Amino acid sequence: MSTWSRTLTTMSAGSRLLTSISMEMGFDGFFFGRLDYQDRARRMSDKEQELLWRASDSLMPPVADLWTGILPNGYNPPDGFCWDQSCDDPPIRDDPDLEDYNVNDVVERFIAIANRQASVYKTNHIIMTMGSDFQYENANLWYKNLDKLIHNVNARQANGSNINVLYSTPSCYLQELHRANLTWVLKMDDFFPYADDAHDFWTGYFTSRPALKRYERISNSNLQTCNQLEVFGGPDSRKGPFGEGDSQTLKKAMAVAQHHDAVSGTEKQHVANDYARRLANGWQHCQVLVSNSLAALSGSSVERIFCDSLNISICPLTESSKNFSVNVYNPLARPVTWPVRLPVNGTAYVILDASNRSVECQVVPVSAATQNVRRSRGFAVNELVFEVQAPPLGFTTYSVSLLRDGPLPASRLLRTPTAIQNKFLRVTFDPDTGLLSSLSNLETKQTIKLTQNFYWYNASNGNNNRSNQPSGAYIFRPNSSTPFTISKTAKTESIQTPTVTEVRQWFAPWVSQVVRIYCHSRALELEWTVGPLPIDDDLGKEVITRLDTSIQTSQYFYTDSNGREVLQRKTDFRPTWHLKQSEPIAGNYYPINSRAFIRDDLNQLTVVTDRSQGGGSIHNGSLEIMLHRRLLYDDVRGVGEPLNETSGIFPEGLVVRGRFLLSLDHPSSAADTHRPLAQEVVLQPLLTFTDGYLPPKTQLQFSGLQAALPPAIHLLTLAEWDEDSVLLRLEHQFQSWETQLNSQPVTVNLQKLFSTLNILGVSELNLSANQWKDEMTRFNWTPQTDERTSLKDFQDFSVWEVTLKPMEIRTFLLRLSQR
Repeated sequence: MSTWSRTLTTMSAGSRLLTSISMEMGFDGFFFGRLDYQDRARRMSDKEQELLWRASDSLMPPVADLWTGILPNGYNPPDGFCWDQSCDDPPIRDDPDLEDYNVNDVVERFIAIANRQASVYKTNHIIMTMGSDFQYENANLWYKNLDKLIHNVNARQANGSNINVLYSTPSCYLQELHRANLTWVLKMDDFFPYADDAHDFWTGYFTSRPALKRYERISNSNLQTCNQLEVFGGPDSRKGPFGEGDSQTLKKAMAVAQHHDAVSGTEKQHVANDYARRLANGWQHCQVLVSNSLAALSGSSVERIFCDSLNISICPLTESSKNFSVNVYNPLARPVTWPVRLPVNGTAYVILDASNRSVECQVVPVSAATQNVRRSRGFAVNELVFEVQAPPLGFTTYSVSLLRDGPLPASRLLRTPTAIQNKFLRVTFDPDTGLLSSLSNLETKQTIKLTQNFYWYNASNGNNNRSNQPSGAYIFRPNSSTPFTISKTAKTESIQTPTVTEVRQWFAPWVSQVVRIYCHSRALELEWTVGPLPIDDDLGKEVITRLDTSIQTSQYFYTDSNGREVLQRKTDFRPTWHLKQSEPIAGNYYPINSRAFIRDDLNQLTVVTDRSQGGGSIHNGSLEIMLHRRLLYDDVRGVGEPLNETSGIFPEGLVVRGRFLLSLDHPSSAADTHRPLAQEVVLQPLLTFTDGYLPPKTQLQFSGLQAALPPAIHLLTLAEWDEDSVLLRLEHQFQSWETQLNSQPVTVNLQKLFSTLNILGVSELNLSANQWKDEMTRFNWTPQTDERTSLKDFQDFSVWEVTLKPMEIRTFLLRLSQR
C-alpha cells in the first residue's frame, strides 16, 4: 500500500457536493481558502479550521466523510513574504556587510506569523502556502529566497527555537495530521453564502452571465448525447458519410468551461466570448459524430440539420420546407414526453409518428417578444406545437407535412381567461392585474395562493453606502432591501388549443413572460424573457422574479447542491455559527443549480430551473430567483471591468430567455415529480431534421436499452473508453428520506441493460475512473461526535447485479465483444 495521500486544493469550497465527489474519486483530504469572515473568526477561536466534512445524509458514514482544511491565507503567502517578480516585498539580504541586511527582521517576522498561526490550529504542524494568482512566475526568485528563509529560521533552533521549516506538500502535511490520531469536528452543511466583509457577499456570481450559464447546461446535454451515440454507432460514428467527428473537442471545451471563472460568469467579456466559441466549436465536431451515428442506426445517410436557436423560433429548414422529418433523441434511460415548438409559416400541418399514426398538433402565432429578440434572423410567423414520446436512450422519428398556408384565424389570440388548466393542473389569474393568483394540483386536490411578478434591485455603485462596495460580477450589493416593481399589472393575451394553453404577459418593453400548460404535463411552465436592461438612468439593475404563496414556510426553504442532494436553508441563519446579518438580501441568497422549493406540512411548491441562478426566501411563503444582472461598476475582485454584456447581436444589452417548471405536491411525494422533471431539463432531447421524405427502409425508432431503468436510477455516463470497452456511470437520484416510493436501494442487471451491446465482463472503478474500486483506500478519520446512523448497507447479488443506495454513484468499465 502506498503511503502517499491524495489531496485536492481549491480556492473556494462552498458546495457540499464537491466534497462528496472528491471522496468518491479517492481523495483523502481537501484544502480551500475562502469562507465567510464570521465563520473563519469563530473557527480560529475554537481551533476548528480543520474539520471532517460529511457530504451526504444518505450515504453511510464514513463513506461521505472527507477531512477538510482551511488554508491560513487563501492561496497567498503570509504578508511580507511574496518574492515573485510582480511582488513588492524586499528579498532576503543575508550578507552582514550590506546596508540593507535584513535576515534578523525577516526571521523574527516569520516566527511571529508562525506562532500566531499555530495558536489557531489544532496540531503542532502548520501549512503555509507560497505563491499566488499571477505571482508564481519566477521560480528562481522564489526558491532563492525560500532557501534562505528555511536556513535562517531553522538556525534559531540552536538557541531554543521550536520552529522547523521544510519544503512540503498538502499530501505530506495531511499524513502528519492523520498520524496524530485526533478527533475532528463534524460539519454537515455547506459554506454558502460567503462574505469577505460585512457588506461584501459573493452571491452575485450565482447569476452572472445567465446566457453563458444556460449555454454551458445545453452543451453538457449535447455532450452526453454525443457520448452515447458514439457508443451505439461504434466506429462508424467517428468516420462516416458526413466526415470525421469526435466528442473530445466538446469534452475539452466543457472541461475548460467548468473553471471557477468561467461558468461562474466572473471573467472579462472577451474571455466569456472565447468560452462560448470553444463550446460552439466542440458542438460542431459532435454534430458530425451525431449525424454519422444516426445514419448508421437508421440506415439513412440523408443530411441531418441542427437548429440551435429553436428557443427564439429560428430554424431555416422548418420555416421553408413543406415536408420534413424530426428525429428526437432521448439521452435519458426512461421514456419521455416532451413538447416541441417549431418555427413555421403554414397554418395547418399533418404529423405522423414512427408507427404512421397521426399526432395531435396546433399552429400558434409567434409571440411579439420572440419577434423582438430574434431581430431579422428568422422569418417564421407561427410555431407548430406538438408533444413527442421518445424511447429510453434512443430516438424516434416524426414526419411533418404542410396542409395549408395562409394567415392564422384572428380568433387564436383571446382575452385572458380567469383560469387555464389540463387534467393535472389549474392556474388562475387576477382579472384586474393579469398576474397569477393560484395554482392547483387536480390529482391531489391541493390549492395554494400564488402570485408572481418581476422586480429589480438598484445595484450599489459603491459611493452611497457604508462600505463603498459596488455590485459586480462576484458581489451582490443592492442599495435597498426593497426592490422596485417593474409593473403592478401585466398586459395579457391567451392562446387555447388542445395541445397547449398559454397566457402571454407583458410587464415592460424589456420584461415579458409566457405561462404555459401542455396537455400531458404535470408542471406549469413559466418562460421569461428579460433584457436589454435599461441603464439610461445610470442605475445598475439586478432583476428578480418573486413567487409569493400561502405556504407557511417559517423562514425555511430548500435548494439543491449541484443538482443532487437538497439542503435546508433558513433566512438569517447559519447552522454552525451565530450570524450577525448585515445584508438582509444578499446575505440570504444561495446557489440554485437545478431546483428550489418551499413547503409546509401540506404543500410543497418546487421550481425547476434551466440554469444555475441565485435566489432565496426573504419573506415567509416566498421564493425569489435572480434572472439577469447589468452593472456599471467593477466590484474589485479581479475581473477589472463591469458586468455589462453588450457585445454580439445585442449592442443595446443582453436579452436572456429561460424557463421555470413549477410543481405542486405533498411534501412526502414531491421528489417523485421534481427529480425526473429536473433530469428532463438537464438532459433534454436532441432534435435533428431532414428535408423531404425519408427513404422507405429507414429505421424510424431505436432504443439502446432492453428496458427502461427504474425511476430512481439515472444513467449518468455512457461513453467510449477504447475499442473494446465503454464507461458506464449509474446514479441513484433520490435521497434516503425523500419518498417512500423511490428512496430505496435499487438493483440493476448490467448484463441485461443494453439492447445492442454484448457485454463480456465488468470491472468497477472509482468515480473519476482512474483507479479500480477494490484497490482504492482512503484515510480513516474520527469525528468528535459519534453520530449514529440508521442507514443499512447492501451487498451486490453478483458481479452483474449491482445495487445502488440512495445518492450513490457507481462507475463501471464494461468490456464488449467486437462490434
